Amino acid sequence: MHITTRSARITGPVPYQVVGGLVHTIPLGPCLLEHQGSPTTIDIVWGSQGQRSAVLPLAEILAAQRSGHLVVLD
Repeated sequence: MHITTRSARITGPVPYQVVGGLVHTIPLGPCLLEHQGSPTTIDIVWGSQGQRSAVLPLAEILAAQRSGHLVVLD
């Protein structure tokens, strides 16, 4: 399986849903965007050691980019 990883930065609220239906926001700061072949989802990884992640629909990733809340760095 081919995995594409890009560096990015969260600059505003990017929500994600956790188990139980609660909605949290990804903290501001650096993150990685990992695309693992699914045309409809992207995995966002954050934390000082990459210990947190969330899978978001591609449409939400693109909306976060358009709003300036997610900036792709490479």
